[in-house]
Amino acid sequence: MSISYRAVRVLPQRARAHVWIVTSEAVTSGLEQVDSRDLDNADFSGQVGQTYTWPVNGRVGALVGVGPRAEVDADRLRRAGAAIGRRLGNHTWVGAALPDVDLDGAICRRALVEGISLGSYKFLTYKSEGEPVKLNRVDVAGGVGATNQGALDLGRAVAGAQMLARDLVNEPGGILTAPEFADRAAAVGRDRGLTVKVWDETEIAEGGLGGLLGVNRGSTLPPRLVELTYDPPGPKHGTLALVGKGIVFDAGGLSIKTGQGMMTMKYDMGGGAAVIGAMSAMAEIAPAAQVRAFVPMTDNMLGGDATRPGDVLKIRNGKTIEVLNTDAEGRLILADALSLASEAEPDAIVDLATLTGACVVALGPKIAGLMGNNDEWIDAVKNASAVSGERVWHLPLPGDYTKQIESSVADMKNIGKPQGGALTAGLILKEFVAEGIPWAHLDIAGPSWSDSDDAEITKGGTGYGVRLLIELARDFEPPGGNSAAESEE
Repeated sequence: MSISYRAVRVLPQRARAHVWIVTSEAVTSGLEQVDSRDLDNADFSGQVGQTYTWPVNGRVGALVGVGPRAEVDADRLRRAGAAIGRRLGNHTWVGAALPDVDLDGAICRRALVEGISLGSYKFLTYKSEGEPVKLNRVDVAGGVGATNQGALDLGRAVAGAQMLARDLVNEPGGILTAPEFADRAAAVGRDRGLTVKVWDETEIAEGGLGGLLGVNRGSTLPPRLVELTYDPPGPKHGTLALVGKGIVFDAGGLSIKTGQGMMTMKYDMGGGAAVIGAMSAMAEIAPAAQVRAFVPMTDNMLGGDATRPGDVLKIRNGKTIEVLNTDAEGRLILADALSLASEAEPDAIVDLATLTGACVVALGPKIAGLMGNNDEWIDAVKNASAVSGERVWHLPLPGDYTKQIESSVADMKNIGKPQGGALTAGLILKEFVAEGIPWAHLDIAGPSWSDSDDAEITKGGTGYGVRLLIELARDFEPPGGNSAAESEE
């Protein structure tokens, strides 16, 4: 699906559908497009996401609500766009008029485009009778010019990157194997003008990536690690490193998951997919910073030589981990990737991983857990989250919890106590970030997958984190100051 967006002055007469996005106050005061009695009969009051359609002169007219004028923000515009995509996706050409609100026009346009594109997303690769979305053109009325068109183009690029991540997550694990994932990521990188490096199993072994090798031991398919690099055309404004967990299917290893627990485990590479998706948009977004991506890839299976509980793995930075639960594998491959990213000496690192069920228990399915070692960088991630509409919640990394991961035979264990699992996982990752580098960890186990449609989110892989990463890159400022003090409570 590819929808083109164009900034226009007025709604085009030849469009197959005309849409007016309206506030609840506009509905109350009366609209010239439709009789208020019809709206009363349809119980349409202009609340966010509400839609009302009617035939007019061989076309379709539609109203989409965004709620009270004072509450309209980018998220509500995104939700309105999603309603348009779902309700009017069977029309090839739609004209949309923005509401009269006190919100920057560029923000309105970008959010609307993101919502329309993401709301009309469908994954039909394996559907024998799937009906693709017909919508291929949207004209947004209210003004022309480079600024207006640029906002639409930005929204299209961001949504396209997120839909790429969704496509990757929705692929079956038996098809999107580690080598296949690497090939697709490399193809995206080359197509978008990025520098690409793919580590094969020989290079991974020679490079001392013991965590990735250890998780891969139970598989008949080799591991991969993909590096993608975006270099800005002008002066470099620092370097941002993105790290994504790429477990293409997680059976749990010898600490095997239940059948129910495996049903959605093709999504366990959601962090890696988000990183690849975000990198696909870098040339178009054109941040001033260099952006480097590191995505380790393997499945976690139960082959005859699978890593056993009690085995010790040596990570690239030389530290050792005693593996007591082979289903706590994401932190093992991220340890190698974070070590590798640290060697590049970036100004900041952020990693994304579908890491722990504990985080889902704590924050539910729509909010990611945020941890890190630097207050300024944590705040930057929060600010990017506020713009992207992808929610995060700051969790602590309590220093005294480090005792839970002490091992008598290695530098650390790969699990702590049953309680606080998201925090002890974060503490393990922290051990593989070089001292002095600001780092943030996003546990996205909840919001990377959805069991139902909701606004711009569609059932299945969500592509969570792509918009947030793009915002971080667009406005990247190398964090200054000292690392945040750890809580001892």
